[in-house]
Amino acid sequence: MLLIPCPFCGPRSEDEFTFGGDATLVTPKEEGNIEAAADHIFLRDNPKGWHKEYWVHRYGCRRWMIVVRHTVTHKIKSVSLATAINQ
Repeated sequence: MLLIPCPFCGPRSEDEFTFGGDATLVTPKEEGNIEAAADHIFLRDNPKGWHKEYWVHRYGCRRWMIVVRHTVTHKIKSVSLATAINQ
């Protein structure tokens, strides 16, 4: 089980959080291109190593954050608030 250090509530069990997806994805700008949209949604890399992810503290402060987590060891390197600047 992960222990995620919430910037507002302190370290909490991952049971209090909900995974929100990959924080590094960029939405394709092409409108009407169904293949590009499908690739964006369904065809993604599964990287090993450090990765940025969106998480929301669902049963705590309800804030969205970006967690930098190692996909093999699950060690957490950093946690920051998700803002429009991060996107």
